[in-house]
Amino acid sequence: MGLKFRLSLMNFLQFFVWGAWMMTLGHYGFVEKQWNGAQFGLVFSTMGFASLIMPTLFGILADKWKANYVYAILHMLFAATMCVLPFIDSPVSFFWVLFVAMSFYMPTIGLNNSIGFSILKNEGKDPTTYFPPIRVWGTVGFIVAMWVTNFFTKDWGLGQSIKVSFIISAVLAVVLSLFSFFFLPALKNEKAKKTNQKQTLVQKLGLEAFVLFKQKKMALFFLFSLLLGGSLQLTNAYGDSFLQDATVFPVGELINNFSTIILSVSQISETLFILAIPFFMKRFGIKNVMLFSMLAWVLRFGLFGLADNSILGFVLIIGSCIIYGLAFDFFNISGALYVEQNTDSKIQSSAQGVFMLMTNGVGAVMGNIIAGFVIAKWFEDPVTHVKDWSGIWMVFAAYSLVVAILFAIFFKYKHDPKAVANFKH
Repeated sequence: MGLKFRLSLMNFLQFFVWGAWMMTLGHYGFVEKQWNGAQFGLVFSTMGFASLIMPTLFGILADKWKANYVYAILHMLFAATMCVLPFIDSPVSFFWVLFVAMSFYMPTIGLNNSIGFSILKNEGKDPTTYFPPIRVWGTVGFIVAMWVTNFFTKDWGLGQSIKVSFIISAVLAVVLSLFSFFFLPALKNEKAKKTNQKQTLVQKLGLEAFVLFKQKKMALFFLFSLLLGGSLQLTNAYGDSFLQDATVFPVGELINNFSTIILSVSQISETLFILAIPFFMKRFGIKNVMLFSMLAWVLRFGLFGLADNSILGFVLIIGSCIIYGLAFDFFNISGALYVEQNTDSKIQSSAQGVFMLMTNGVGAVMGNIIAGFVIAKWFEDPVTHVKDWSGIWMVFAAYSLVVAILFAIFFKYKHDPKAVANFKH
């Protein structure tokens, strides 16, 4: 089993177990469970709450132990917790159980990156050259998971409750855990093991990555990671609910009936834009690539805001899904590579954990909770729960535009074409 195949399979399963349930969670909460916007906003924020400390904590552990073993154990614990979710009805109880599951899962995203980078470097391969084509398989896994879930839960398929998505995720997480134990090379920070220098308290606790905040460029990068993180998961949280809202798109018609498959166009788009990242990085530099992502979020939300139940509306939805690939991956992948290039090898996992902390942690918590309350207060009927989707999406678009403008003004980065002369896939 070749190295590239193993890393590609790891990425495929990593994002399959996420995609199996995340895109349908909104419909599960709003329709099957009849939770309101504020309750669902709290439930969906579990990913953010879990990312506040867990990616950094387990990144530290991975730096000091064997990263692939930490990764495997976390996926096994995630699988066990996901099996509990189908039996819960209370939004508060659901929040706590999903929070535990996300505490196990969210650290694995950063570990997935750092493990891939480390294995490639140990093989003498440049991660910036070889990782994007491998990471594409994570997006493929997400797409396949969405299609599988759509088949299991739609009337034209098996017609099961959306709760089956949690079980699908759990089964594949067990597969990934076993794969990680037996088929990934054992990784350990040999530099840290061999050093005889006296360590400070910060070094002993593995908190060296937080020193990055003393660097102005890294502090600004993490700040904008937080601000953009506030919008990264909003279409994942509300997109399927929007397309399945019978007051906008009638039940039984194309958009409503194939909502999850339509949204999978977003992930199909990701595969193309991931492969384009090396070209854009080389041609435009890290700042412009991230700025492209922020402006793409404006379009992602804005096109949803203009869409209705018409041919033009369908075209706008497809356009929004296509632009999602640029919006999501140009920041996440470029950001991970930026962190990798600007941190010491001894704190790679910890630094990726901090990046996850700011995007999927603090940013996601703020974004999901604030969005939930804004929707409940201004864009949702308190009795019928009918939502003003156009207003919701336009508010999200306005926020993304403000973040993009601030980023263009305050984030200073001089592009050096020579530094990425060999950046290709």
